[in-house]
Amino acid sequence: MAKRVVITGSGIIGPVGKTASENWKNIVSGISGIRTITLVDPENFTSKIAGEVKDFDPLDYLDRKVAKRTDRYTQFAMVAAREAYAESGIENNIHPERIGVIIGSGIGGITTFEHEHKVALERGVNRINPFFCPMMISNIAAGRVGIDVGAKGLNLSTVTACASSGHAIAIAVDMIRLGRVEAILAGGAEAPITLTGVGGFCQLKALSTRNDDPETASRPFDRDRDGFVISEGGAVIVLEELEHAEKRGAKIIAEVSGSGMTCDAFHITAPAEDGEGSARAMKLAMQDAGIKPEDVGYINAHGTSTLLNDINETKAIKTALGEENAMKTPVSSTKSITGHMLGAASAVEVIFTAFALRDGILPPTATLQNPDEGCDLDYVPGTARKADIKHALSNSLGFGGHNVTIALKKYSGK
Repeated sequence: MAKRVVITGSGIIGPVGKTASENWKNIVSGISGIRTITLVDPENFTSKIAGEVKDFDPLDYLDRKVAKRTDRYTQFAMVAAREAYAESGIENNIHPERIGVIIGSGIGGITTFEHEHKVALERGVNRINPFFCPMMISNIAAGRVGIDVGAKGLNLSTVTACASSGHAIAIAVDMIRLGRVEAILAGGAEAPITLTGVGGFCQLKALSTRNDDPETASRPFDRDRDGFVISEGGAVIVLEELEHAEKRGAKIIAEVSGSGMTCDAFHITAPAEDGEGSARAMKLAMQDAGIKPEDVGYINAHGTSTLLNDINETKAIKTALGEENAMKTPVSSTKSITGHMLGAASAVEVIFTAFALRDGILPPTATLQNPDEGCDLDYVPGTARKADIKHALSNSLGFGGHNVTIALKKYSGK
């Protein structure tokens, strides 16, 4: 019998809170984390809004030396991982060589990269920080988390744009099923609110320019949507083999029952026509989980608030579930509240999906007022909804044509 994998710990630091519970409370309440940008002067940006982590001081969490030698994205990963690790209660209940780390990031240490490039230009290359390389690289968050908690099992990073932490979770599940380890801290972190981070997406015409109304600027599936809102943060879960978790009396949040990973092989930024790649990912996830389309009680959509994504994802859901089932299945985008956390988005949304299963509450697409033509599913508009669901899917798509769907199941103790 195949090994089963469950979530025993969760950690989030993001635009709507500095803990997983605070994030969930604000998500269910529809309290937006999007404001005018403060981390960099937004004057020359077409999009002047973002989901920033408010009042973040790394010294509140990390030793001064560690804080000085880590990029903001790594700090987010460490904070989220510490919360997940502590909540899981796995410390002293597993051999260090049997717990691993997989942390994804689409961009990595861009804050460090920008700062040290400026130093090189203005003061000379001999003034570059000696720790520049180990601060900037995209795998260092995984490395730092491993050092921080003493996890000596497999340790790696995933870099697939906005699907990065979804792939981290999918690969972690497979590694546990294969018996490589008993548990893995999996998730993602991103800190892209910088001059080139925001400026680059502005030039791509991907960001919302609803600067006078930040809190409703992210409008997934709405006819008035005009782009996504860039955000930052970190999200990590502790994934654990079920029998191992039950033996030690762990508190289980939900089960990760399957995953599906595909490639559009179509375009560097645009999704495949009619969401073909995403539809296949959902089908593979359901197949892996051993469930049928009619079993799916909720889908946390990628739902970016961009013109192409939302209509194509809607079509993908209809293809994957069948028209009749799709019309009956609640779908929502929590990016309406958090904005788009890029490489961390998948993990934070898997956590929200797990909480939805645990608590029987579907998070809303809080800003949806006027569904666009062709966006005709039940998007849980406006406010959260009570629903006792057993199975759910969480979708993530990334530039380059990367698609990943995570299937989750309510834990019933059986």
